[in-house]
Amino acid sequence: MSAVPDSVGPAEPSIHQLRLFLLLSEELHFGRAAARLHMTQSALSRQIQDLERRLGVALFSRDSRTVFLTDAGRALTVEARATVEAMGQLRVRADQWARTLAGHVVVGTIGAEAAMPYTHAILEHLHARHPRITVEIRTLNFTEHLAQLLSGDIDIAFLRPPVPPTIELLELATEPRVACLPATDPLANRAEVSLADLTDRAFVDVPPEVPRIWWDFWAVDPRPDGTRVRYGPVVSDMEGLLLAVARGEGMCFLPAAARDLFPRPGVRYLDVVDLSPSVSALGWLAQHRHRPGVQAMRETAAAAMAAPGWERGPSR
Repeated sequence: MSAVPDSVGPAEPSIHQLRLFLLLSEELHFGRAAARLHMTQSALSRQIQDLERRLGVALFSRDSRTVFLTDAGRALTVEARATVEAMGQLRVRADQWARTLAGHVVVGTIGAEAAMPYTHAILEHLHARHPRITVEIRTLNFTEHLAQLLSGDIDIAFLRPPVPPTIELLELATEPRVACLPATDPLANRAEVSLADLTDRAFVDVPPEVPRIWWDFWAVDPRPDGTRVRYGPVVSDMEGLLLAVARGEGMCFLPAAARDLFPRPGVRYLDVVDLSPSVSALGWLAQHRHRPGVQAMRETAAAAMAAPGWERGPSR
């Protein structure tokens, strides 16, 4: 059994030690916890022992085969988790202000938005108008693109609505949506289909962390006749989605640009005669609209759209 530490240690626990404690409290096995942390069992044990000395309480009870949380350990997991989460939030906020003070803006993109003409036009205008602003582009998956905007990990994003109400939008372009079907589907050789033709097809789904308002639009759920969509495999990004379609596990709807940007073996794209179009937009948190990087991007996008040659219709 673990002995109660002799006295309170001279130093406060580190955030690193609290993270180790929380992970070990989940695994209750030094070997598995050490493997997840990519460290040795002995190094993990030393860190936990030092944490216990600093706190003045035993967190775990150990014998040759098992590890248990003590009563103190169970009670302190709540505070430890809150402390780690608070430190993470502090880091996010500090990074946001560091970007503001340094003239740095983090721009998120999803799918093929980084390749779209309007994205290039806006970034070129930004460089011309604000040459001292540095730009970091992050390509994000289905789960990340809205989550990171809402958390402040990114400042602004090229995305496809709909979005939660706390996000403001500047619409950039529109284009049709197309059906993405397995090449083996009986409809795959047709030039066009209707939503009714696709009623019985399973639709590829996304993780529960993705706001449902977003995927309901892309799945057209419910359909115009009130039919609810039957969902198939869950995917997190575009390549996973296209693979699921190619394997015949489901279908999806995508912007028409996917025909050129995402050709894949085993996948066919079809026009849908009664499907509403997709909107491309620049999005930012409403509460961040006046931050220097966000404001520069907003104003630059508006100026780019007013320049000769900009097309508000289908994406080029």
